[in-house]
Amino acid sequence: MTSLAPLPQILMEPIVRNALLEDLGRAGDITSDAIIPADCKATFELNARQGGVVAGLDLVMFAFLLVDPGINIQLRCAEGGKVSASETIAIVNGPARGLLTAERTALNFLCKLSGIATATAALVHAVRGHKAKIICTRKTTPGLRALEKYAVRAGGGANHRFGLDDAVLIKDNHVALAGDIRTAIERARGAVGHMVKIEVEIDTLEQLEMALQAKVDAVLLDNMAVDELSQAVAMVGGRAVTEASGRVTRANVAAIAATGVDLISVGWLTHSAPILDIGLDMPTDRNCNRHLN
Repeated sequence: MTSLAPLPQILMEPIVRNALLEDLGRAGDITSDAIIPADCKATFELNARQGGVVAGLDLVMFAFLLVDPGINIQLRCAEGGKVSASETIAIVNGPARGLLTAERTALNFLCKLSGIATATAALVHAVRGHKAKIICTRKTTPGLRALEKYAVRAGGGANHRFGLDDAVLIKDNHVALAGDIRTAIERARGAVGHMVKIEVEIDTLEQLEMALQAKVDAVLLDNMAVDELSQAVAMVGGRAVTEASGRVTRANVAAIAATGVDLISVGWLTHSAPILDIGLDMPTDRNCNRHLN
């Protein structure tokens, strides 16, 4: 996997801050404030309860430090690294109230993004030996797209477009309203600049031929059976980027990759990948210590 560039701080901080504000509500953590002495210090471990790929450590650090800058975090795992069940991902220590207040927000980010990274890594592993890249889509949680697409990269995948403004993707409804694929492509090409790529969603081989005649940059081969995908890739013959999409699973992704497609897009990676189970645990030999440095 290529080096994983971190998310910019200016992007992460408002997302984490809003998540904390949502949890703190109007009165803060009334449970921890009532039970834990203000000068209590504690140490906790972030432990993986199942194996997987870790993503979101910077968000974890932001969550704790925004609540209390006195919290210290020692990472035991690299971002994008693999962990086994029971492995310690990080150790956090400092004011106990702050640790407990930030716990759920930190874990929400870490578990969700690590789940996406883990699911992506499984698909990437399944297509090893083929040229196809695993990519995500715009089927993301509102407000969290940048984070979820980052998690896909952490798992060894790549990203499709981030929004409606960074590429043209002509889908079936665009074609229906334009009248035909050729008209839709011509209108798009006449409206966007030379730097913008044009991709067309294809349902049949007849549509593919029309798109190729119009010299599109990429074709999205939607919900095609493996045999039809193979025919489509042969028809394209390298004249456009080929993307397979629709009903992709761990069981069939290798067969899809074997057709020779360049990309395999998977919506469920971001909209419904299961979380990676991670918990914040106090080591059994520790308890509240008002004098812990």
